Amino acid sequence: MYLRNKLGIALLSLAVVGLSVLSGCDSGGGKADGSNAASNNSTAGNSAGAGGGQSDDSKKPNDANSEAGNQDLAGTITLDGSSTVYPISEAAAANFKKKYPNVRVTVGKSGTGGGFKRFTGGFEVFCAGTTDISNASRPISLNEIDACVKNQVKFVELPVAYDGLSLVVHPSNDFIKQLTLDQIKLIFLSNQQLAMKWSDIDASWPDKPIKIFSPGTDSGTFDYFKEVVAGKEGSLRGDMSTSEDDSVLVNGVAGDPNAIGFFGAAYYFQNKDKLKVLKIVNPQTQEAVEPTSETIENGQYAPFSRPLFIYLNAAALDKPQVDEFADFYLQSAGELATTVGYVPLPKAVYNHAIENLQGGVSGTHYWTKDREQRHGKVTDIFSATNLTDF
Repeated sequence: MYLRNKLGIALLSLAVVGLSVLSGCDSGGGKADGSNAASNNSTAGNSAGAGGGQSDDSKKPNDANSEAGNQDLAGTITLDGSSTVYPISEAAAANFKKKYPNVRVTVGKSGTGGGFKRFTGGFEVFCAGTTDISNASRPISLNEIDACVKNQVKFVELPVAYDGLSLVVHPSNDFIKQLTLDQIKLIFLSNQQLAMKWSDIDASWPDKPIKIFSPGTDSGTFDYFKEVVAGKEGSLRGDMSTSEDDSVLVNGVAGDPNAIGFFGAAYYFQNKDKLKVLKIVNPQTQEAVEPTSETIENGQYAPFSRPLFIYLNAAALDKPQVDEFADFYLQSAGELATTVGYVPLPKAVYNHAIENLQGGVSGTHYWTKDREQRHGKVTDIFSATNLTDF
């Protein structure tokens, strides 16, 4: 988008060249070449003299001009939030840096809630303009929307991939092959009588202590898991080992034969040699389903399939580097998702997200004006008719 926005400057430069020619200016080929470069969305200093006087006959002029334009884009971009979305955003940042070496992109992973606190609450950091994008493994909450409204922060909601929240155990665990939602509740809910041993869940399982590793409470993965397992009124047990860093959870489960944990599918896919993933019994079909790209995309892996998001501060679109990065991110989101172990969204969802980005369309698709949350497939929810701007 940044290079496209320079079209007006390029046309103006071309007009100047034309006037110079008409006025009989004959300063040699140098100026003509320089003006030509400007008309191709480039900056000065990109003629054959660049690079020690050596030219590359195989490089098209437009390629060279594009490189000069890439060098021209500079500034900083800051992302923070979900550790689940972190691998995708980190990959986007790394690829963007290769194309635009003068742009500095920093990606944090304080958790979805932590990211939103920096994005909309706490306020000092955000009002200083240091956070442009918030990674989120769940839709924005009402409290976070209210904080945005209070601080006059408009946001653009952009889905980037599918994820399948994965429950994993130590590879030596040979007694659990699958779990029902009821069994998951027995393990994770804060009941009056906590299940302390595996035999408390199933009498045929070992009389060994249960060790649980969980994302921290600032994590969108924690929020999503809690919503599915505990509902609005319930709560998860308080004796779990928690961390906002999924790598810590991976190592925790991998280091304890009696452990169980959960996190985004990408972290399981990247650590298959250290972990054993559990099949989850779909509550509707009663079939035990393993999280794979196919079962996550087609919804068979239920109830733990979910979309992942980035939320863009709409005011940050005034920064050319942020505008270009967001467009770059969405255009490559499907490929990036596959690369890091997540699942691409349908093309129609990406197209709608790109339209919203290019139009600066703010708001959320997941809440109504009456403050009721929408539930269902991202393909049904993420449509123009469902957009609500508070």
